[in-house]
Amino acid sequence: MPVRVRLDLAYDGTAFNGWATQPGLPTVEGTLTEALTTLARTPIQLTVAGRTDAGVHAAAQVAHVDLPLAAWTGAPGRSDLPPARAFARRTNALLRRVRGPQPDIVIHTAELAAPGFDARFSALARTYRYLISDAAAPRDPLTRTSVLWHDRALDVGAIHRAGTAITGEHDFLAFCKPREGATTIRTLHHLSVTRRPDGLIAIEVRADAFCHSMVRALVGSLLAVGEGRAPEDHLASRLAARTHDQMQVAPAHGLTLMRVDYPPRAELAARAHLTRRRRDE
Repeated sequence: MPVRVRLDLAYDGTAFNGWATQPGLPTVEGTLTEALTTLARTPIQLTVAGRTDAGVHAAAQVAHVDLPLAAWTGAPGRSDLPPARAFARRTNALLRRVRGPQPDIVIHTAELAAPGFDARFSALARTYRYLISDAAAPRDPLTRTSVLWHDRALDVGAIHRAGTAITGEHDFLAFCKPREGATTIRTLHHLSVTRRPDGLIAIEVRADAFCHSMVRALVGSLLAVGEGRAPEDHLASRLAARTHDQMQVAPAHGLTLMRVDYPPRAELAARAHLTRRRRDE
């Protein structure tokens, strides 16, 4: 009898062509699927909370996989550790075999999923952070793969006001690369822009879900506002126009998935059912 396992993981997206498996290209899903298939000794399929683009990172990604019970309880191999810790350790060992002694994918925790849990459809919200080092901030080569170096000074206040003006439920077609049959209606719960004590500008966005390239497109338009090349109502105007022509997309490496929120255990199945119904409408 199969069991559903929840995986909480992180990865550096620099060397990957995004999450989703692509033939002949390194991807997070493809690499992790290879490790889990070796562990389970049977083909597996992963479901993820949010598919990240090429070069995008994740500090707190969530996925689930359905596995034979024997793969969870300890076969192949034996361990005195509890099944959850042993499973995570075996998976990380396989990832090190593929990605090297300090791999760019790490499983933080593995656990039997609560009844009704679906990593994608049970989620309430996803939170992303985009980091920028503008002309007023220092350049740190140790963070160059996760921070955008922007040569011009940015008006943080203007960016923040422009972003907060589009929170709520809207059709975000102007900030998406639409996919056939997929809705572009999303609820943007939160968008804030702050300058951190270290000088970096942090743009944080939280929504029920994001369509393809949505966060990077939002950041691209916010940069135009911050430089003074566009007025503060630039994003609201684009939103109303509902066209993705001339969409400005910020580079991927400044973006990191920071958190995925879920309802209480008793509400997971109902949330998944509701989300599926909305996606089918």
